[in-house]
Amino acid sequence: MMNKDQFADHHFIRNIIEEDLESGKTHAIQTRFPPEPNGYLHIGHAKSICLNFGLAYVYDGLCNLRFDDTNPEKENQEYVDAIKEDVQWLGFQWAGEPRYASDYFDQLFDYAVGLIRDGKAYVDDLTPEEMRAYRGTLTEPGKNSPYRDRSVEENLDLFMRMKNGEFPDGSKTLRLKIDMAAGNVNLRDPVIYRIRRAHHHNTGDKWCIYPMYDYTHAISDAIEHVTHSLCTLEFEAHRPLYDWVLDNIPIDNHPHQYEFSRLELLYSITSKRKLNQLVSDGHVKGWDDPRMPTISGMRRRGYTPEGLRLFAKRVGISKSENVVDMSVLEGAIREELEDSSPRMMAVLNPIKVTLTNFEAGKTQSRSAPYHPHHEEMGEREVPISSTIYIEADDFSENPPKGWQRLTPGGEVRLRYSYVIKCDEVVKDDSGKVIELKCSIDHDTLGKKPEGRKVKGVIHWLSAEHAVTATVRLYDRLFTEPRPDAIRGEDGEYRPFTDFLNPDSVQEVTAYVEPVAATLAPESRWQFERLGYFVTDRFDHSKEQLVFNRTVSLKDTWQKTS
Repeated sequence: MMNKDQFADHHFIRNIIEEDLESGKTHAIQTRFPPEPNGYLHIGHAKSICLNFGLAYVYDGLCNLRFDDTNPEKENQEYVDAIKEDVQWLGFQWAGEPRYASDYFDQLFDYAVGLIRDGKAYVDDLTPEEMRAYRGTLTEPGKNSPYRDRSVEENLDLFMRMKNGEFPDGSKTLRLKIDMAAGNVNLRDPVIYRIRRAHHHNTGDKWCIYPMYDYTHAISDAIEHVTHSLCTLEFEAHRPLYDWVLDNIPIDNHPHQYEFSRLELLYSITSKRKLNQLVSDGHVKGWDDPRMPTISGMRRRGYTPEGLRLFAKRVGISKSENVVDMSVLEGAIREELEDSSPRMMAVLNPIKVTLTNFEAGKTQSRSAPYHPHHEEMGEREVPISSTIYIEADDFSENPPKGWQRLTPGGEVRLRYSYVIKCDEVVKDDSGKVIELKCSIDHDTLGKKPEGRKVKGVIHWLSAEHAVTATVRLYDRLFTEPRPDAIRGEDGEYRPFTDFLNPDSVQEVTAYVEPVAATLAPESRWQFERLGYFVTDRFDHSKEQLVFNRTVSLKDTWQKTS
């Protein structure tokens, strides 16, 4: 359930919106989220989704979902469907039907014809290499194309023939006629149409010319009566072109573009090209691999919409650099799961414990709450039997100082049960501990032992009642904070794949409480003392239990990195 307090505190964009509403400059907020359907959405998109949809929600406005589908070679319906699913899973609903830039291709073409007629656009024959040479640099002006002064009639004829498929791909472009000496290189006669024979997921084979992003985006915003067009800071230098396009076509609406800093998440990457490389080269098992920073990957790992919205609120909106450590994301997820997740016990690395004085009928079980602060979640019986499993890490023959778990001759309390004492350690021929023989103090069920203190409490499971599960222990995908920004001795950037974490996933067969066999996919639980886990969205079933570790109980990377 969402409320308006879940979204970022006042920031410069909210201040602008409130001033616009108060002054009457606008009466209703209209935003849009405009992803390109050439990959799955990632954590940076989650921030943008929460901003655009969140502002519409807070100010009782509307937000459109509009696919920027002007590059058909890289786009497909799989990405469209995944994007829609991600937005809805995060808790948002767009206004009306999803929109597509391709819905406006006819209007965009007509506006381009109008620009040619007004002498503000021309067909150019320069190759991409020649165009770069003519463009100039940041310190030197460009020079005019030799085709810049074609007549209006010739440009109209050539543009229509481009549309009709008379010329090879890449042989001609349509460029705006602005200023090749402009200090802003985006105004140096930018290309607004190119020839590209590619099947389009929405328009099929109707077009062989496709408009460029800057041209399309501005007009799409205006057609949809967007009031506040929000982009990341790399588009700040494109804003003069955004305004030029809208100032030079006959349209009755001129949105304003505002820029905010993009999110950089350490120990991760958010380049779609590089994410695609991870998938295509087999470093991960798909776009929704739980190690990926994609929304679908984070969902499969067990992150919650509420946790991601909390993260987006915490990182905030500003124009300053937005570099965020992974611990901030994990902290937001951990905080949300702490309150919302019921508990169970699980043993991931089991060692057998035989309770030598177990007596059927005398040795009793106790019930335990599913959540210490939510009675409404109910309770379950925690059964005990003559053989139990504990974590191997909870026993030590040579314990370090301050050890409060099980040792030879030492005592420990079983969570929700008795105090036990380790009387004998059984080893195999190699010296590995394979069994502990322990005795129960039957006077300690629900009360403290008399005459002594037992500080340690460990989790455990009855061998007779526990069920097995596959547990995938996920960790960070990279070992370096900025894996795509590390240079080698030669000064060149090293491949980001050099810094993949070899221990980013481990799979173990574990024991879990019987309730696990009743769970549906995407059930989030805390394994007591171990972390937060989720039943896998696709692989888990009541016949084959599969859990993914979402996040540990504490941030362990602070100690190791």
